[in-house]
Amino acid sequence: MERIKAGLCGLIITLIFSGCATTAGNTPASKRQAVIDMRNDALSDLYNERPGAKAKIASAPGYAVFSNFDIALFFISGGAGYGVVNPKGAKPVFMKMGELGVGLGLGVTDFRAIFIFHDKTTMNKFINEGWEFGANADAAAKAGDKGIAIGGEVVLDGITIYQLTETGLALRASVRGTKYWKDSDLM
Repeated sequence: MERIKAGLCGLIITLIFSGCATTAGNTPASKRQAVIDMRNDALSDLYNERPGAKAKIASAPGYAVFSNFDIALFFISGGAGYGVVNPKGAKPVFMKMGELGVGLGLGVTDFRAIFIFHDKTTMNKFINEGWEFGANADAAAKAGDKGIAIGGEVVLDGITIYQLTETGLALRASVRGTKYWKDSDLM
């Protein structure tokens, strides 16, 4: 049993650090474009599901869109992803993310998270410090346009967060820490 737990921990840690690569493409310019394309697709999906989000983003000092892949195996979970913060009137800030959690769960999900910042101070703190810590519970069973994912809208500490599940099958409740940081390769 201990060997299984150690193997699962190793798998999750490998996922987090190897999964932080952005997407297809070998040059920083092609990777930046892939992140922008992901952002545009996620915003289009959000506007279709929640039309009121478009006005919130238009009036905000900035927003961020992240793509995340995570896995939960029994008592430990982890994930990795990439994204971009879009300050109004300024250059985009490309970022990476990684997360580790503990709790009861089983599953794999691929989702997009959209953060709408209510003020510049909160946005700048997110860009420069990037930590998030919290508890969550979710359920997802989705492949393409088929299935259901419970996510929705959460407002906390000056940020409105939407989660859109792309694909996955998961049932979990966990406490997790997430770290966001600037992607120095894409700056």
